[in-house]
Amino acid sequence: MKRFCLALDLVDDEQLIAEYEKYHETVWPEIKKSITDAGIINMEIYRFGNRMMMIMETEDTFSSEQKALADANNPKVQEWEQLMWKYQQALPGTKPGEKWVLMDKIFSLK
Repeated sequence: MKRFCLALDLVDDEQLIAEYEKYHETVWPEIKKSITDAGIINMEIYRFGNRMMMIMETEDTFSSEQKALADANNPKVQEWEQLMWKYQQALPGTKPGEKWVLMDKIFSLK
């Protein structure tokens, strides 16, 4: 199993953050399917203020490139991603259009 940690900011607006969280209470079934079909076993998102952190646990065969390609060819995923941009803002230093960015692991207790 692989584990990834990613970061993203939300627009710093309490109402928009509440709407974003409401969408994540009932994520569209097509989105959940695209996640599991890609080999993601578990995904959790945490928030502090407008900063978010996602932890993904995946099968060993998981490929972020293959997931990105599948998402680009999935109209429902594209619809969801476009909708989520209303609430999300890229982290400083990211490339144009880049959302979730991979964080570097700097410590492990093991």
